[in-house]
Amino acid sequence: MKDFSLFEKKLKIQFKNKDLLVQAFCHRSYLNENSAFKLAHNERLEFLGDAVLELVVTEYLYIKYPDKPEGELTSWRAALVNAVILAELAKELGFNDFLLLSQGEAKDQNKARQYILANTFEAMIGALYIDQGYESCQGFIERNLIFKKLPTILEKKLFRDAKSLFQEKAQEIENITPSYSVLEEKGPDHLKHFVIGVFLDKEMAAKGEGTSKQEAEVQAAKNALEAKKWLD
Repeated sequence: MKDFSLFEKKLKIQFKNKDLLVQAFCHRSYLNENSAFKLAHNERLEFLGDAVLELVVTEYLYIKYPDKPEGELTSWRAALVNAVILAELAKELGFNDFLLLSQGEAKDQNKARQYILANTFEAMIGALYIDQGYESCQGFIERNLIFKKLPTILEKKLFRDAKSLFQEKAQEIENITPSYSVLEEKGPDHLKHFVIGVFLDKEMAAKGEGTSKQEAEVQAAKNALEAKKWLD
């Protein structure tokens, strides 16, 4: 078993109920190979943590930026709590060293790991909420997510809707409206994976991947903006 006291020490958090912290890092696949493990997987904690995370970020943005309209704050929030940012942060905080995964999942360091990290971050927030309440979650999220990631998101304008921006640029520069097409779809219904291409007429500008068509389309648009060098 992993030594979660090292995790607590690194993040300066002390859980009263250590099982909650361990469960937050337990992926469903781990239970398939460890039937004697006494805890459940982390999906219910993830469900709770997702809601707590969104409320903390929403409250912070609402209070910190009183003159910003709802639409702009919504874009900022979406940029802060998306899977890419959460996975990046989880990796920086050392979550990888404590994940409880099946042997197969442990070997996979690609796209699937990114979603596992993002989901584990949300599950850890859910566990912290149960263990210590809203204020502890608020402090943790503000220190580790908002203060660390928001300045870069605002500076680089990462909150912009990539699909809208790509369409705007494509129409302005090439007089073409982009279209999206599914290139690949795999996985069971509860764990779908899509690869989608974005096209300018017959030219594929880029492709993107995601666990939903919308997510894959957004990633394709982002990649196309970079490929075309249309980012400001």
